[in-house]
Amino acid sequence: MYNTEEIHETIRMIRDENLDIRTVTMGISLYDCVSEDADRLCDKIYDKITKTAEHLCPTAETIEKEYGIPIINKRVSVTPVSLVAGGISEDRVIDVARAMDRAADTLGINFIGGYSALVQKGTPRVARALIESLPEALAETGKVCASVNLASTKAGINMDMVARMGEIIRLCAERTADRESIGCAKLVVFANVPEDNPFMAGAFHGVGEGENVINVGVSGPGVVASAIKAAGACDFSTLAETIKKTAFKITRMGQLVASEASRRLGVPFGIVDLSLAPTPAVGDSVARILENMGLERVGGHGTTAALALLNDAVKKGGVMASSHVGGLSGAFIPVSEDEGMIEAAAMGALSLEKLEAMTAVCSVGLDMIAVPGDTSAEILSAIIADELSIGVANTKTTAVRIIPAIGKTVGDSVSFGGLLGDAPVMPVRPYSPAQFIARGGRIPAPIHSLKN
Repeated sequence: MYNTEEIHETIRMIRDENLDIRTVTMGISLYDCVSEDADRLCDKIYDKITKTAEHLCPTAETIEKEYGIPIINKRVSVTPVSLVAGGISEDRVIDVARAMDRAADTLGINFIGGYSALVQKGTPRVARALIESLPEALAETGKVCASVNLASTKAGINMDMVARMGEIIRLCAERTADRESIGCAKLVVFANVPEDNPFMAGAFHGVGEGENVINVGVSGPGVVASAIKAAGACDFSTLAETIKKTAFKITRMGQLVASEASRRLGVPFGIVDLSLAPTPAVGDSVARILENMGLERVGGHGTTAALALLNDAVKKGGVMASSHVGGLSGAFIPVSEDEGMIEAAAMGALSLEKLEAMTAVCSVGLDMIAVPGDTSAEILSAIIADELSIGVANTKTTAVRIIPAIGKTVGDSVSFGGLLGDAPVMPVRPYSPAQFIARGGRIPAPIHSLKN
């Protein structure tokens, strides 16, 4: 039950501290759409998505009005396309992306995820075809998001595909150069990808999920930043307790919206992802949370420790508020989507190397980072390999969403608008990893993966 004090406090957090539901995402299984006829497959996928999620947007909008809780995005995720398109020819796989985009437009949702492949150990024919289609698919479609899982703690790292993904990301950037290389902003590569993530660009409906499900992503960096500021010069134990209590309150709101959406749509409730997902708006920044802890500027020494404390406390508080917490859950650090991170990167306080260190203790990885447009495919692949290694070695999810901004160099910026924000172009190390990347094969799984 929710008492009057909780309701008034939630209203204040919404009004003054940018608290919102970042996304209500419906996961939809496409297994019953499988066909050896490409046109039939695409028609079945379009019909399944539009029929199943027909009431998603109206229902979310009704909940938003009734409870006064902002719901920023309505999204759909589907079974990874590489798992359902194996019966059609390689050159027709891209037609599935087009069908997904049409379905998204029909529904009026913001994004649709699941144009995805799982290739951590090997690359089947259809998965390779999907990956090769990514530059064209992401250039042609407006709402389709793609992901590729290249590594896991159990399997190691598929370095053949790490090498190819560096090339694919460059091609995505080039194909959308007239739009600030936005194709790359809709593509993420993972290690240890979660199967119930409601956030884009990495959302898909995992192989262990049911027929359909409602997952909700919560956001409240401004609420946490205000709570820390109000706590003043307390010790770390008190600081952690303050964050835990605040995360509990934020997640309670997510649980409410998830339960209501599930009930009204007649779709099972999946998980609440209790992540602190920032926006470019002032007062909605993870960077400012860390600075409120006592750092002069995010990116300085002490940033990784502060982020570790934040991430752990958010998880501990959130799991007490919902019976099912999942997805990524913790603190996101996307550079272009966080006004504090944008400022720190633009002034040189935040480097790619510091961001990599921070990803060892946060929820995702190197996210929404712009680098010079002439960055080589080998350097992009090496950045991916470094980040995935952190995930594999630490048995955690890590990811890379990087944008080689064609025609831009350090000191420039790219602007995507909306939640994707603005990214200052950050420098990369110029030293070539080409011989290392060219070795190919698979980096073996770490010894601690043998837990059977």
